[in-house]
Amino acid sequence: MYDMSALMSTVFYACFGIVLMIVASRIIDFFIPGDFEEEIKRGNRAVAWLCSGSFIGVGEILRAVILSPYGEAADVGFLAGVTSSFLYAAFGIFFFIFGFFVVNLWCRQYSLPEEIRKGNTAAGIMVFGIFVGLSLVISGAVH
Repeated sequence: MYDMSALMSTVFYACFGIVLMIVASRIIDFFIPGDFEEEIKRGNRAVAWLCSGSFIGVGEILRAVILSPYGEAADVGFLAGVTSSFLYAAFGIFFFIFGFFVVNLWCRQYSLPEEIRKGNTAAGIMVFGIFVGLSLVISGAVH
């Protein structure tokens, strides 16, 4: 029938993922100038793309940790899985912010924070790509 432990694990990780996505968004909002909540209310699509990239990025990192063959091979248990998920998500958030600022320094013709505040959708999509790209690299390193 149904494996209750797998179902409960799924419920836990879904809720844990939502919390980590919200935390990631708040941390990124702290480091990237502008108020994401106000910008979303104004309909700033650039901020929406940026937030979407962080949500997808954190989700991809958590997915990789959950599916990691190292975790299964070692049979590390639930607490170790949660700890690994948190640590890799924290690394991801750090590298999202780091990547944002490195790319911003590299692109000297414009300022990503300024373009995002102005609602430049192209800038938001670019940051979306930075976050998702980095999440793919980090999740690949997990395996």
